[in-house]
Amino acid sequence: MTEVRRSVLVNASADHAFKVFTEKFVTWWPSAHHIGEAALKDVVVEPREGGRWYEIGMDGAECEWGSVQAWEPPSRLLLAWHLDGDWDYDPDPARASTVEITFTPEGSGTRVELVHSAFERHFTKPDRVREGVSGEGGWGAILLGFGQAFV
Repeated sequence: MTEVRRSVLVNASADHAFKVFTEKFVTWWPSAHHIGEAALKDVVVEPREGGRWYEIGMDGAECEWGSVQAWEPPSRLLLAWHLDGDWDYDPDPARASTVEITFTPEGSGTRVELVHSAFERHFTKPDRVREGVSGEGGWGAILLGFGQAFV
């Protein structure tokens, strides 16, 4: 199945871009993109391999999105995407796609490239996952929003 590849050039060092991506996720992530019942309060990417990637709702409820597969600041982050085609959490790591984000110095800024792949691993509606993250409001729009954090 086709990978989804998007990138944005941000006006920041790789170190700063990595920190904003991982430590201030909720400041650039679209607030409507959440799976919990309550409005989105925060998104956490635990800073270590094996860490959790999850949202916290305004009601305090935590909803898992995936896990950290590789933590290599300031150049690379690899996340397991455990949300299936119904946007429900599937805890089975064998049924998770991957989201790799690289941070490469380019000119006076940093090229942030995101590659979402292995959609075929999803048990429930893999094509819907790919279509959702590649379409309008998907990774392209999300990365543009990330880039606006540095304007």
